[in-house]
Amino acid sequence: MKRNSSHGPDRYFFTLRLARRGDDALLRHISILRQSMRETLARKPFQINAITVLPDVIHTVWTLPKDDHDYPNRIGMWKARFSKHLPPAPHRSLQQIKRGEKGIWQRRFWEHRIRDQADFRRHCDLVHLSPMHAGLCDRPEDWPFSSYNRNRPRQAAPKFEVVDQREADDVLEDNATPLVPMDLLTGPLARLHS
Repeated sequence: MKRNSSHGPDRYFFTLRLARRGDDALLRHISILRQSMRETLARKPFQINAITVLPDVIHTVWTLPKDDHDYPNRIGMWKARFSKHLPPAPHRSLQQIKRGEKGIWQRRFWEHRIRDQADFRRHCDLVHLSPMHAGLCDRPEDWPFSSYNRNRPRQAAPKFEVVDQREADDVLEDNATPLVPMDLLTGPLARLHS
């Protein structure tokens, strides 16, 4: 299934959830999750534009290589690599046991193809603001399991504009035209212009 894009690279927003809401396995085993991602990236490369890991949810934006639209296998590899390090969930159904599933993840995931640059920025913001929306922190930079601080532009030193001395003198002259006519000023405001 080939999807050509006239607006740029193939980018996607994904939401992956653990099978049990309220489980915190993603954070308890964050090093395994990171290692699983590194192994997946080594096998099937792509770019992670934004990512946030919450206790039971992952939100992420990816850019896939040109002419490579195989995100389902990448997600499957990532989830399988993570799951193999964990014991089977006690709440597995008989069907999951028969299929050899550990019951760690929801079987499906949410996927949205990014349409344009505005959609890309909006979804990256959604990813980075998700810990605040979940009530886990007050500011996105406070959440340690996010690419927010990696993606945030570095604070640049303020740039000071050099003003031509003649322009500065004109602004400071007594005969400069006030924004408000002086005859309308009364009371304390009038004293400011004296």
